[in-house]
Amino acid sequence: MPSCSREHPDFGGSLACAEKPTAFRLGPVLLATIISAALQGIQADVVHVEVNANETGEPKLILVGLPDAAVKESDDRVFSALSNSGFKIPRTRMTINLAPGNLRKEGPFYDLPIALGILASTRQFAAEGLDEWMIAGELSLSGATRPVRGALAIARLARSLGKRGLLLPAVSAEEAAMVEGIAVYRIDSLEQAARFLCGDIELPALKVPPRPTAPVSAPDGADFAEIKGQHALRRAVEVAVAGNHNLLMIGPPGSGKSMIAKRIASIMPMPTLEERLEILSIHSAAGRTISGEMSGETRPFRSPHHTVSDVALLGGGTIPGPGEISLAHHGILFLDELPEFKRSALEVLRQPLEDGEVTISRSAGKVTLPCAFMLVAAMNPCPCGYLGDSRRECRCSPSQIQRYRAKISGPLLDRIDLHVEAPALSLADLRAPAAGEASAPLRDRVQAARTRQLRRFAGSKATSNARMTHGQIRRHCAIDSSLGDLLQHAMEELSLSARAHDRILKVARTIADLAGAEAIASNHLLEAIQYRSLDRSVFY
Repeated sequence: MPSCSREHPDFGGSLACAEKPTAFRLGPVLLATIISAALQGIQADVVHVEVNANETGEPKLILVGLPDAAVKESDDRVFSALSNSGFKIPRTRMTINLAPGNLRKEGPFYDLPIALGILASTRQFAAEGLDEWMIAGELSLSGATRPVRGALAIARLARSLGKRGLLLPAVSAEEAAMVEGIAVYRIDSLEQAARFLCGDIELPALKVPPRPTAPVSAPDGADFAEIKGQHALRRAVEVAVAGNHNLLMIGPPGSGKSMIAKRIASIMPMPTLEERLEILSIHSAAGRTISGEMSGETRPFRSPHHTVSDVALLGGGTIPGPGEISLAHHGILFLDELPEFKRSALEVLRQPLEDGEVTISRSAGKVTLPCAFMLVAAMNPCPCGYLGDSRRECRCSPSQIQRYRAKISGPLLDRIDLHVEAPALSLADLRAPAAGEASAPLRDRVQAARTRQLRRFAGSKATSNARMTHGQIRRHCAIDSSLGDLLQHAMEELSLSARAHDRILKVARTIADLAGAEAIASNHLLEAIQYRSLDRSVFY
C-alpha cells in the first residue's frame, strides 16, 4: 500500500505517495466514505460518513445528516486534531454527509471518521479499501482518541456486515474485543489511525479476554454468613434466586431486609455467554465503563433511591436510552422502602415485570430495551415500622396505615411472586456465636436448580421458571387432581387472582428443582402457597 503524506499541493505542501503517485490524480474533487455507526437504544445502525472536498468555493465546512449539537461541534475538535497531528487544515469548501439522513446522529462517535474522511478527500493520505473497515471515536484537541459508548453494539454490527476490522479508542476497543468473530484494533490517535490504514504501521488485533470458570465474588465481600437468624427469609431468598422470582420483604426497621438484599448478588449464578453479552451491551450503550460489576461475570445489582424519576427508572430521554430497569437486566433491581417511591414510578414497572422488555416512544424514535430483571423490594408494615411488633408500640393511626399500604397497587403486588415477613431479631439471635450458612453452598444449590431449568427450556426464550409461558406452565407444572383441589381451596381462601395461580405453580416448580424432584409434590405446593399468604393479610 502507498505511504502516508501529511501534505497536499493545494494546501501548501507536496504530495508524497511514492509507490503509486498517479492513483490519486483523478481530478480536483474527491469523495471519501468512511463506515461508522449510530446507537439506537442498545442496537447500532450503519452510518456512512461521506466527505466531499471542493477545490473551489468559500472555505467552509457543511455538516448534514440530522446531527445533534455534539456532532455539530465536531468540526472544531477535528480541525484542531488535524493541526496538532501535523496535517493541513482544508482551506476550501467541505461537505460532510452522515447518511442515512433520516436517522438522528448524536454524540461524538464521528470525530475520527470525519477526520479520516477529510484526510482521504484532500488526499493527505492514501488508503485503499476504506469501506472495508468500521470506525468510531471521539478526538481530543491534541488528536488523541477518547472512548465512545456502545462499543459492543458497534462490534456486533461490524461482525454482521462482515467487515475486515473495527477501529476504536482504547477503552472502547477492549469492550468490543469481547465479541468474537470481528478483528478489533485499538487506536490511540488520529495519526496512528491514518498510518495504520495506509499501511505504514501494523497493529495487532485485540484478543478475546478469557472468561472466569468460577463465579466472581461480590466486590465488597458481602456474604450470607454475616446474617444472623431470619431462617425463613433466607429460605425464601434461595427459592426466589433459584427461579428468578420477584421478592417482597416486609418487616420492621433493623430486621435485616436491606442487609439480606445486598447479599443476594453473592448467590446469583454466573450469567450464560448470551446473558453476559446482553448485560455488557446495555451498560456499554449507557456509557458505563465495563469493569467490576459491569464486567459481565457478575450479574448487575441496581438500587435506585426512592426519589428516582419515571424516566430514570424506565428509560428514555430525548434520544431513548436505558434506565435502571434495563441496567438491571439479568440481575437484581432492589427497591428499598417500596411505598416511598412515587406511585407513577411503581406503576410503570407493571408491564416490564410481565414482558421482560420495555418499549419507549419519543419524537426522536422508538426503541425496545430488554429488562428481564429480578425485583427485590423491602418495606415496613406501617409508616412507623412497628405494626405487630411485640416489643414496640405502633404509633400509626388506621388511616395512616391504609394510605401507606395503598401506595402499592394490587396489580403490582400480583406480579411479585414471594411475599415474606421479616420479623424483628431478638438479642439472643444477634449474640449467637454461630454464623449463618455462607453464600457458597447457597450459590451451588441455586446453580444446580438453574442448570435444570436451562436444560428444560433449551430452544426457547425462557431461561428460568419465572419466565415460563402459559404453555410451558401447563407442560412443566402439571399437578394431579388432589393438588389441584388444594390450590383451588387456597386461592378461594386468600382471594387470589389468576395471575397469582400461575405464579404459585412457577414457585412450586422452583422448590421442586431445588429438591431435585421431577414432579411437584404437596410439600412443594404448600410452601409456594405460604409465600402468597401475606397477599391479603397485610394489604387488605
